[in-house]
Amino acid sequence: MAFVYILESLSSHQYYIGCTNDIERRINEHNNGLSKYTKNRGPWILKYKEEFDNLRKARLRERQIKSWKKRAAIEKLFGPIV
Repeated sequence: MAFVYILESLSSHQYYIGCTNDIERRINEHNNGLSKYTKNRGPWILKYKEEFDNLRKARLRERQIKSWKKRAAIEKLFGPIV
């Protein structure tokens, strides 16, 4: 089991897109400053997740979402920030 996830920073409203096999552990790492990119940019909340059979499929989807670049394309997955 693996996941692609999108987090939103409550302080900067930036998105972070990642993949993992343990989503709760990974969100805790982001919120506790254990991830280089998300450190000092939190707190982070889960905005979206997709489940996959394996990590390889999740990484492919992560790359696809990251390739979109535009915020509007990403927000179509879960809706805009209100």
